[in-house]
Amino acid sequence: MLVTVEMPDQVARQWGETPIAVGRHVMEDAAVQGYRTGRLSQRQVGAMLGLDYWQTESFLHERGIPLNYTADDLADDQATLENILARP
Repeated sequence: MLVTVEMPDQVARQWGETPIAVGRHVMEDAAVQGYRTGRLSQRQVGAMLGLDYWQTESFLHERGIPLNYTADDLADDQATLENILARP
């Protein structure tokens, strides 16, 4: 989807000097905020920014964003793995 945003040049320049740079930084900021609030998954952040799994992990880590992964998530994943490994 193509989205066009109009903003004053003075404000836009806070994100970059070219429309491409401004667009990229606005997308990155939107991705970070979306992930922080739980509206976006890690996979969606990667898709939004054209990053693979590991690049997305690095992107979030470099910005000090903790993974949205709880102890309950870990327990669920461990139970799933145990069920898979227990099958004959």
